Amino acid sequence: MEDIRRASAKPFSVFERMVAWRYLRARRKEAFISVIAGFSFVGIMLGVATLIIVMAVMNGFRSELVSRILGINGHVVVLPAGEPFNDYQALTERLQGVEGVKLAFPLVEGQALVSGAQGAGSGALVRGIRPDDLLKLTTVSDHLIEGDMVGYTAGDSVLIGSRMATSLGLFSGDKITLISPEGDVTPFGVNPRVKGYPVSGIFEIGMSEYDASILFMPLKQAQAYFNAGDTVQSIEVFLDHPDDVDAVIPRIREAAGENVLISDWRQNNRTFFSALEVERNVMFMILTLIVIVAALNIISGLIMLVKDKGPDIAILRTMGASSGAVMRIFFMTGAAIGLTGTLAGLVLGVVVCLNIESIREFFSWISGTVIFDPQVYFLSTLPAEMSFGETATVVLMALGLSFLATIFPAWRASRLDPVQALRYE
Repeated sequence: MEDIRRASAKPFSVFERMVAWRYLRARRKEAFISVIAGFSFVGIMLGVATLIIVMAVMNGFRSELVSRILGINGHVVVLPAGEPFNDYQALTERLQGVEGVKLAFPLVEGQALVSGAQGAGSGALVRGIRPDDLLKLTTVSDHLIEGDMVGYTAGDSVLIGSRMATSLGLFSGDKITLISPEGDVTPFGVNPRVKGYPVSGIFEIGMSEYDASILFMPLKQAQAYFNAGDTVQSIEVFLDHPDDVDAVIPRIREAAGENVLISDWRQNNRTFFSALEVERNVMFMILTLIVIVAALNIISGLIMLVKDKGPDIAILRTMGASSGAVMRIFFMTGAAIGLTGTLAGLVLGVVVCLNIESIREFFSWISGTVIFDPQVYFLSTLPAEMSFGETATVVLMALGLSFLATIFPAWRASRLDPVQALRYE
């Protein structure tokens, strides 16, 4: 008895850890309790892993979309308040000199119907950009999968996306036909404008919507095609750091002068990114329920273990173990399930995130279907970007829930009356 008192004198002593570990091991008559503990372990592991994986995929999805959207669209767009810009050369140079601005270029934009040699047609967004500016737009110029920029630089050819080329059956060097309803006015009405352009190159940004619908045309050709004269509709500005847009916009407004309208990438994509953020938060709350259910399994398993170990607890108490020692024993028993389950979930989540694309391809091969279809999700690969802060939050939340789940059963065990427990044994 004195040995037990000495061994359990310090909190979380060797004696307490030894008893807690013994209660964790399965015995034949305690098989059902062990099954519940196993389900708790698996539940916490899967809950933590799923949270880590889903949060990483959502982060990767947002990051990839932001990089692709902002890689082809200006972080700040300067629009005329009235007539189109006719002094765009000087205005572009002033904006280019603003601190924090990486690139500024004039833009002519319009809709047209495009068709290939086989007669297939689709809608396209025609963006007129100067060849020198498009070379600096590396999201496009560095991602040519066929052809080159030579024809575009010469000012007589266009660039099209890979999905547009596939749908129209076009290759580099072929001719693409543009049809615009805003044609020449004649006594018999408006004739659609039809003109063919050689395809200088085919780009692939990796965002299916852009690869299927955008056509780049030299600025002079676009001005002539859309009857814009020597004017442009807007000037797109790219910043060194897109998140610094609030600090740079006042300087841009000062350089642009009056009679301009300024919008930034957050305003232009507010609905889209707000929907992503809401979806991400809802997914986190829903998947947290998995961890909560697993923690409730810990409670039920420990309560059954306390009932089963009533005589053992009574013997420990009569031999000198304090109520605090009994409470710590059962706390460590339940906490061990939560700790090992959380660590296993962390390892599983990290492994899956590091191999997410290979896993997607494997399940696509097994099922014979396209998982994460680029036509639906805009991206050609499944992204995963783990955040240390979010991963740490998931791990701490799972550990916290697991430890909280053990408090009531452990307290109940410490309050067990030894006399009553031995009387009904």
